[in-house]
Amino acid sequence: MNPGRSRGGGKSARRRARELALQGLYEWQVGRGDPGAIDAHMREQEGFERCDSQHFDALLHGVAREAAALDAVLARHADRKVSEMSPVEHGVLLIGAYELAHCVDVPYKVAINEAVELAKTFGGTDGHKYVNGVLDKVAPELRPNEVPAARAARG
Repeated sequence: MNPGRSRGGGKSARRRARELALQGLYEWQVGRGDPGAIDAHMREQEGFERCDSQHFDALLHGVAREAAALDAVLARHADRKVSEMSPVEHGVLLIGAYELAHCVDVPYKVAINEAVELAKTFGGTDGHKYVNGVLDKVAPELRPNEVPAARAARG
């Protein structure tokens, strides 16, 4: 069995971690709460035990800690200020950028696709298209070796 997949063909443990981290980051962005308190609150949610808790920790705390640096990267590639983005789109972009920057075990295409899926699930009607476009531009900056090599192999 694939360790990233849950029993019964459901969502992977990593996807659950991303979903819970996004919910926690939404709470953090909107309410400016303490990441530690938000972490404790998210761990009480039904189904938390089925997520990859280490990945959840990395995403929630890593994004909260590095939000300014991640926002600077996003700002170079987005067509609007991060302050003008919905909290959901912003949170999804932060997670995607964090994974691109720090989770080298996650292929860049997977990081982008997972962010797109989060945006489809939690975001507005066409938010996933926006997320895909921004992260597609961010990826070569954050994965300077992997992205060009993968794109050259395709074409």
